[in-house]
Amino acid sequence: MPTATGHNAAIRASEVIGTDVYQTSGTIIGRIEDIVLDKTSNQIMFAIVGFGGALTTSGNYYPVPWSVLDYQEAVGGFVVPFSKDELAKGPADSVSELIKNDGAAARKAANTHYNVGNDG
Repeated sequence: MPTATGHNAAIRASEVIGTDVYQTSGTIIGRIEDIVLDKTSNQIMFAIVGFGGALTTSGNYYPVPWSVLDYQEAVGGFVVPFSKDELAKGPADSVSELIKNDGAAARKAANTHYNVGNDG
Protein backbone atom coordinates (compact mmCIF):
# COMPACT_ATOMS: atom_id res chain seq x y z
CA MET A 1 0.00 0.00 0.00
CA PRO A 2 1.49 3.40 -0.96
CA THR A 3 2.19 6.08 1.64
CA ALA A 4 0.79 9.62 1.47
CA THR A 5 3.74 10.62 -0.72
CA GLY A 6 3.18 7.72 -3.08
CA HIS A 7 5.98 5.45 -1.86
CA ASN A 8 5.58 1.84 -0.89
CA ALA A 9 4.90 1.35 2.81
CA ALA A 10 7.26 -1.64 2.88
CA ILE A 11 10.98 -1.07 2.40
CA ARG A 12 13.94 -3.35 2.96
CA ALA A 13 16.53 -2.22 5.49
CA SER A 14 19.26 -3.03 2.98
CA GLU A 15 17.81 -0.36 0.68
CA VAL A 16 17.86 2.24 3.47
CA ILE A 17 21.30 1.65 4.98
CA GLY A 18 23.86 3.81 3.20
CA THR A 19 21.26 6.22 1.83
CA ASP A 20 22.22 9.88 1.98
CA VAL A 21 20.45 12.32 4.30
CA TYR A 22 19.85 15.92 3.19
CA GLN A 23 18.65 19.06 4.90
CA THR A 24 15.72 20.84 3.26
CA SER A 25 18.06 23.20 1.38
CA GLY A 26 19.33 20.18 -0.56
CA THR A 27 22.71 20.01 1.14
CA ILE A 28 23.85 16.50 1.98
CA ILE A 29 24.58 16.15 5.68
CA GLY A 30 25.21 12.45 6.19
CA ARG A 31 23.93 8.98 5.60
CA ILE A 32 21.98 6.27 7.33
CA GLU A 33 24.43 3.90 8.94
CA ASP A 34 21.89 1.52 10.48
CA ILE A 35 18.32 1.10 11.67
CA VAL A 36 17.36 0.06 15.19
CA LEU A 37 14.26 -2.12 15.43
CA ASP A 38 12.07 -2.84 18.42
CA LYS A 39 11.33 -6.52 17.95
CA THR A 40 8.67 -6.57 20.67
CA SER A 41 6.51 -3.84 19.12
CA ASN A 42 7.36 -4.45 15.45
CA GLN A 43 8.40 -0.80 15.05
CA ILE A 44 11.48 1.08 13.94
CA MET A 45 12.99 2.76 16.99
CA PHE A 46 15.28 5.14 15.12
CA ALA A 47 17.79 5.45 12.30
CA ILE A 48 21.45 5.80 13.18
CA VAL A 49 22.84 8.64 11.10
CA GLY A 50 26.48 9.51 10.60
CA PHE A 51 27.09 13.08 9.56
CA GLY A 52 30.77 12.75 8.73
CA GLY A 53 33.48 15.30 9.14
CA ALA A 54 33.59 17.26 12.36
CA LEU A 55 30.13 16.08 13.42
CA THR A 56 31.03 12.40 13.63
CA THR A 57 34.02 12.87 15.88
CA SER A 58 34.98 10.17 18.37
CA GLY A 59 32.63 7.69 16.70
CA ASN A 60 29.50 9.69 17.50
CA TYR A 61 26.35 8.78 15.64
CA TYR A 62 22.96 10.43 15.84
CA PRO A 63 19.69 8.62 16.60
CA VAL A 64 17.05 10.19 14.35
CA PRO A 65 13.39 9.22 14.66
CA TRP A 66 12.23 7.35 11.59
CA SER A 67 9.22 9.66 11.25
CA VAL A 68 11.37 12.75 10.51
CA LEU A 69 13.07 11.08 7.54
CA ASP A 70 11.24 11.75 4.28
CA TYR A 71 12.48 9.86 1.23
CA GLN A 72 12.46 12.08 -1.84
CA GLU A 73 13.17 10.54 -5.22
CA ALA A 74 14.32 13.87 -6.64
CA VAL A 75 17.42 13.82 -4.43
CA GLY A 76 17.68 10.04 -4.13
CA GLY A 77 17.77 10.19 -0.36
CA PHE A 78 16.07 11.14 2.87
CA VAL A 79 15.34 14.77 3.70
CA VAL A 80 15.07 15.98 7.29
CA PRO A 81 13.31 19.19 8.34
CA PHE A 82 16.32 20.39 10.29
CA SER A 83 19.60 22.06 9.50
CA LYS A 84 22.97 20.38 9.94
CA ASP A 85 23.58 22.58 12.98
CA GLU A 86 20.27 21.59 14.60
CA LEU A 87 21.06 17.92 14.05
CA ALA A 88 24.55 18.39 15.47
CA LYS A 89 22.98 19.63 18.71
CA GLY A 90 20.94 16.44 19.02
CA PRO A 91 21.79 13.38 21.06
CA ALA A 92 24.85 11.49 19.84
CA ASP A 93 27.03 8.60 20.95
CA SER A 94 28.75 5.48 19.73
CA VAL A 95 26.53 2.85 18.13
CA SER A 96 27.06 0.50 21.09
CA GLU A 97 25.91 3.20 23.52
CA LEU A 98 22.88 4.10 21.37
CA ILE A 99 21.59 0.52 21.53
CA LYS A 100 22.55 -0.03 25.18
CA ASN A 101 19.63 -1.13 27.38
CA ASP A 102 17.51 -1.86 24.33
CA GLY A 103 18.00 1.65 22.90
CA ALA A 104 15.36 3.15 25.19
CA ALA A 105 17.42 6.14 26.32
CA ALA A 106 18.54 7.02 22.79
CA ARG A 107 15.00 6.73 21.47
CA LYS A 108 13.61 8.93 24.23
CA ALA A 109 16.37 11.53 23.78
CA ALA A 110 15.87 11.62 20.01
CA ASN A 111 12.09 11.84 20.25
CA THR A 112 12.36 14.65 22.79
CA HIS A 113 15.00 16.58 20.81
CA TYR A 114 13.11 16.31 17.52
CA ASN A 115 9.73 16.79 19.21
CA VAL A 116 8.05 13.63 17.96
CA GLY A 117 5.76 11.21 19.79
CA ASN A 118 7.14 8.21 21.62
CA ASP A 119 6.23 5.95 18.72
CA GLY A 120 8.40 8.18 16.45
